[in-house]
Amino acid sequence: MFLHDLFKPEFIKIDMEAEDKDEAFEELVDHFCKASKLNVREECLKALWERENKMSTGIQKGIAIPHGTVSFAKETHVILGISRKGIDYDALDGDPVYLLFMLIAPYDDKEHHLRILKQLSDLMQNPQFYIDLQSQKDVQNAYKIIYKYENIFNAMD
Repeated sequence: MFLHDLFKPEFIKIDMEAEDKDEAFEELVDHFCKASKLNVREECLKALWERENKMSTGIQKGIAIPHGTVSFAKETHVILGISRKGIDYDALDGDPVYLLFMLIAPYDDKEHHLRILKQLSDLMQNPQFYIDLQSQKDVQNAYKIIYKYENIFNAMD
């Protein structure tokens, strides 16, 4: 499984406008619903908040991975949001978040969901990945950065 197969350019949101976590969830979910042509906004938001209320998904300097499981999903959807100004996210380190990797996953595929989280974590170990991804100004180039760094990481294995 490759992350670049899950990251579809239409699910990448550049220049997020959200200022806080609530607005960020709404902005990314709205982007997902529009791109996927699915009317699942409330179910997605509920799933994200159920997980978030357990512990912040703002897990690493400048990065959050909000995720939740839903009934409608047949596969895991990954939505990337890039903020230029930073989002007040209540992250574990207290810093603003600039990159959000939102996962919407099926209830019955927790193993796949965990593998995706692991792969994202592996990519984030390279600080240049964060820098290069955050600096992208269009969707296609953001997608290319994910592809590039995933290939670099896999070549090291």
